[in-house]
Amino acid sequence: MSVEESHHLTHVLRMRPGDEAFVFDGLGCEYRCSFESVRSERALLTIQEPLADLTESDLDLTLGQALAKGDKFDFIVQKATELGVRSIVPLLTDHGELRLPEHLADKRLERWRRISLEALKQCGRRKLVALNTPRSIESLLEPADSKQARVVLAFSEAGGEPVAEAARGAEGATEVIALIGPEGGWSTRELTVFEDAGAKLVTLGPRILRTETAAIAAITLIQHRLGDLSVSPVGKTRV
Repeated sequence: MSVEESHHLTHVLRMRPGDEAFVFDGLGCEYRCSFESVRSERALLTIQEPLADLTESDLDLTLGQALAKGDKFDFIVQKATELGVRSIVPLLTDHGELRLPEHLADKRLERWRRISLEALKQCGRRKLVALNTPRSIESLLEPADSKQARVVLAFSEAGGEPVAEAARGAEGATEVIALIGPEGGWSTRELTVFEDAGAKLVTLGPRILRTETAAIAAITLIQHRLGDLSVSPVGKTRV
């Protein structure tokens, strides 16, 4: 176990030999463990049993989210992780309110990864969320592998299909990409990019939502229709 996590176990949680701890590997496996001791600033644990309950959505959902100022993007990363997205791509958009200089991008990315990891542990997920450096919409929507059944849903205040209709067309998709724009909305050029990429324009209703609200609403509705938010948690063995 890392020095940081070992410090958390011993100095924050104040674990003692024999105490129970849960450890996941970031790839989908989690284990119930017994805390033994600390050696060279690293905690030693004994695996008692693997956990067999399901905590990851079967839906491969990517959030393409326009960069936002302040702690808005931090909030989006946290909640998107809790709601089960597999990857988050910060988007450079025409009307975006934030431009990250290259020398700050790596620091911000590391911050987002820490936030996502904490959210992962809080909600019981076991797979790390892929977080990318900011990129253009064109880069995200480059032609996918022909073997992949990918559906792109671009949420827009300018109108589009209701989520229920768009989701019906996405059933059976291998990957779903949800695109959320900035406070200033998508530009005419970006709407053309979506059309050329075969993306579906989707509406979240008659009200204009903040970008962080739109992200949470979109992910929730997609996971309800295509993912696991409407699945009963039967047979969970986690303690």
